[in-house]
Amino acid sequence: MITHIDHIAIAVQNLDSALDTFCTILGVDRQSVHIEEVASEKVRVGCIPLGASTIELLEPLEAGSPIEKFLATNGDGLHHIALATDNIETETARLVESGMKPLSPPKEGAGGKRIVFLHPKQTNRVLLECTQKNG
Repeated sequence: MITHIDHIAIAVQNLDSALDTFCTILGVDRQSVHIEEVASEKVRVGCIPLGASTIELLEPLEAGSPIEKFLATNGDGLHHIALATDNIETETARLVESGMKPLSPPKEGAGGKRIVFLHPKQTNRVLLECTQKNG
């Protein structure tokens, strides 16, 4: 079952500059930001806590990565909305049964979460991600 919005992800050319901007706007201390690299997605991620949700800033690690391709086409901006679930396998099966075609099977994403993406062609042009906390 989908329980809440886990995070909103924004693709950025420069993570450090974007973190300065968003921390100022949100009134968040930069010390509370978690930064990690997700090799499987070829991305550097800056997670800004915001209540029960997070603003996730995505910077490409290399040319040809999905985020680099997104930025080349669209520039900085909204990349996806992530919806939290308590069971990614059950939720993925439910979505497939309803006619959705996930972009891949559930896999590991940022923060050790299990993730699966739904294609924007099926979701009114919004890339949606389902996430499940590890553990």
